[in-house]
Amino acid sequence: MLTFLRKIIPKPFIKAYHYTLAIAANFFYGSPSDKLIVIGVTGTSGKSSVVYLITKILEKAGYKVGAASTFFFQVDRKEWLNNKKMTMVGRLALQKLIKQMVKFNCQYAVIETTSQGIEQFRHLGINYDILVFTNLYPEHIEAHGGFANYKNAKLKLFKKLKNDSPKLISGQKIKKTIIANLDDENVNDFLNNWAEEKLVFTLTNKSTNQGRVIRAENQKVTADGIEFVIDRQIFEFKLFGQHNIYNSLAAITIGLSQGLSLASMAKSLGTIEGIPGRIEFISEGQAFKIIVDYAYEPKAVGALYDIVKLIPHQKVIQVLGSTGGGRDIARRPKLGQLAGQKADLVIVTNEDPYDDDPQTIIDQVAAGAIEEGKIINQNLFKILDRREAISKALSLAGPDDLVLITGKGCEQAMVVGDKNIPWDDRAIVREELKKLKDSNYNY
Repeated sequence: MLTFLRKIIPKPFIKAYHYTLAIAANFFYGSPSDKLIVIGVTGTSGKSSVVYLITKILEKAGYKVGAASTFFFQVDRKEWLNNKKMTMVGRLALQKLIKQMVKFNCQYAVIETTSQGIEQFRHLGINYDILVFTNLYPEHIEAHGGFANYKNAKLKLFKKLKNDSPKLISGQKIKKTIIANLDDENVNDFLNNWAEEKLVFTLTNKSTNQGRVIRAENQKVTADGIEFVIDRQIFEFKLFGQHNIYNSLAAITIGLSQGLSLASMAKSLGTIEGIPGRIEFISEGQAFKIIVDYAYEPKAVGALYDIVKLIPHQKVIQVLGSTGGGRDIARRPKLGQLAGQKADLVIVTNEDPYDDDPQTIIDQVAAGAIEEGKIINQNLFKILDRREAISKALSLAGPDDLVLITGKGCEQAMVVGDKNIPWDDRAIVREELKKLKDSNYNY
């Protein structure tokens, strides 16, 4: 019904509805974002990881922190997984959450801020202090009507910073700050906006006159994690892949803007064992490796396979699907092609079909794998039921194989039509592993 209504109601009316709701929510909850330091993180990828990392860094520094992201919410010491299937929650919920942060005396709110959330005015009424740009590449293009529109949606957040009210918190003026990835080709579009302070981060020798440069040197990416150096301070911890050097560097740069020391942040990051649903290993004593990861678009999946190459394994068995609801249909065969090239066995299944036909999505992904030489029912399987697909992957895994389950990470729901069905890939894997163990099959 909701999908039908969205199709028949004129877009100007929908925009007016979202705008009015955002303003009303801020008024109803008493402008809670005026009472704490708000960090907004945006970009194509890495947003949730940056939110998670800076939340943990600030916590370790002794601050009370609230957070809202794709995979988790937090208010002070209470943390819970996001079961809303929505990064920037709407219908008053985001302002209500910030109000809770204020109630529990949080000094910081770290908000993952998406292009679609911005287009629906969910950023209005939030008084941002620090804006972070991670990177930008084509995604959600069909939803926005092109890459230029997608970028402009992100830029609306940065243009808004100049109009966000100044704050005095604990007697200290909070600087309006922009932090950006200097290595991204779109960085100047974001840096060219007004801010009282600008910082950039890079893995290269690039420089700029736009702000302070935070540079990671001597980067190492191994099967054990990542390592790099900033101003002679060594950072070494158990996250994987170059993209997590960027994510960590973004969080460290935020910390530096808040007066934290490199030594304290190195110590804080060293305690992090991983990020939920991001290259998360599932180990229940089985003879093969299992990774659950959120990657759902080709660039992220390609980066994931760069990490897989570093991990000792025999065969790779990948379980994947793609999202419905009009979300980037063109990426479906590309995902299949990647799996066809990189995995030994491919199982295509349901992910989040929304109101699309799930079998059609599966067929489109599988077509890409077939182009790369995979053969149906030999090394390519189409299984509609995601639990059954995961079970099939586990049953096919031999000693030292690697089962890679992508697309959902630690998401807590699968969207079918207008229904959110409770789901967690990690929980399903553990349940199916228990069945294997009970049957003594390949365990």
